Amino acid sequence: MPPPTIVLNASAMRRALTRIAHEIAERNEISAEVALVGIQRGGVVLARRLAASLLTIWNQPVPVGELDVSMHRDDLDRHASSIKMLPTVIPFDITGKTVILVDDVLFSGRTIRAAMDALNDFGRPQRIQLAVLVDRGHRELPIKPDFVGKNVPTATSERIDVRFQEEDGADAVTLEKA
Repeated sequence: MPPPTIVLNASAMRRALTRIAHEIAERNEISAEVALVGIQRGGVVLARRLAASLLTIWNQPVPVGELDVSMHRDDLDRHASSIKMLPTVIPFDITGKTVILVDDVLFSGRTIRAAMDALNDFGRPQRIQLAVLVDRGHRELPIKPDFVGKNVPTATSERIDVRFQEEDGADAVTLEKA
């Protein structure tokens, strides 16, 4: 198998997140109405980083939540034995807010659909926007991100791997050929 191809190195990842933060600020003028909810695992790290960038842009903190969508997936019956539950922590009311769902990779769209279902347990947002670091295509549902770090056309057999300084010791996005 060939070695993975680097899609984003640490500095490119940082630039992509900075750009996404500025796009979020441009599209959402009233910062007090915005909340970030990261989808477990990678989306949580990205949501925290986006919140830090938005703090410097808006000069006020943006609430950040963590969402596990495992029990809302439509393929739960096929993967029930391998599910590893992670915490869901949304310590603020999402009702009437613009909730920006944050995830590392957008593929079929099924995780995002599950996340929207899971959000219903916490209230009714005014609107939901989607920010992803990598959009690799191959949508099975009509879901489109509002904010994208990088579009990476892939084959369905290929894999995007996102690594974070906080968990893996370095930031990188790689494409692994099958």
